[in-house]
Amino acid sequence: MLTIGTHMSIAGGLAKTAENVVKMQANTMQIFSRNPRGSNFKTYEEKEIEKFQNIRREHGFGPLLAHAPYTMNLASNQEKVYEFACTVIREDVARMDDLGMELLVFHPGSHTGIGEEEGIRNIIRGLDQALTGQEHITVLLETMSGKGTEIGYRFEQLKKIRDGAAHPEQIGICLDTCHVFAAGYDIVGNLDGVLDEFDRILGFELLKAIHLNDSMMPFGSRKDRHAAFGEGEIGSEALIRVLTHPKLCNLPFYLETPWDDAGHKREIAMIRQMLGEKA
Repeated sequence: MLTIGTHMSIAGGLAKTAENVVKMQANTMQIFSRNPRGSNFKTYEEKEIEKFQNIRREHGFGPLLAHAPYTMNLASNQEKVYEFACTVIREDVARMDDLGMELLVFHPGSHTGIGEEEGIRNIIRGLDQALTGQEHITVLLETMSGKGTEIGYRFEQLKKIRDGAAHPEQIGICLDTCHVFAAGYDIVGNLDGVLDEFDRILGFELLKAIHLNDSMMPFGSRKDRHAAFGEGEIGSEALIRVLTHPKLCNLPFYLETPWDDAGHKREIAMIRQMLGEKA
């Protein structure tokens, strides 16, 4: 059975968000671990958390994904920026673990001129101060598009980060279809080849989640602009091949497409229909 959801607002609380997931006929979700453009975060009463967990159990939700804020940059060499990023990842690993989220994804960061190797060393240090090895949650490095001085647009960079960490067993990968396409991995014309390369460099067992996004920008553009499913340069046929690929179909898929809840409900229904027609 397809495990699919979308990025959800938690403005109404966790339980209300889970109810909205059920209404859109999804069976997982992604939320921000805190304000994506700032530093504030919500605290939840035990009653709210219990209701949220009851809903997800009753409706058989798949793994739940939290997304760290865009404001953190673990690759930075600027003291205040780096200290903030270290605080955020440390706090959010603990907070999301306490909430029972299985996965926490983050953008590795941009080195802003200090060089890839130094940026990777900073990311590793940041992860090491956040992970104890005792957590239930898995932290995911996201594949990136490669804009500016972004780290994580090559599989080799992600391998260096994970291999250098003190607790690599706590670290996996989230593959974003828009990002890898923009980074120059041809998932449209050679999906098997891309997956083989991933397996050779990282190991397929590390892939824990898929961000299912089309791309507004052309192949190899190194620009991150999400498009709605089938409305971009990747196209619905290629995205359906991702959804149905034997190595991918049992993973959880998360849409980060530019719709409200009603639009995402239609998008998920369309995807399910297309998969049904394909079957």
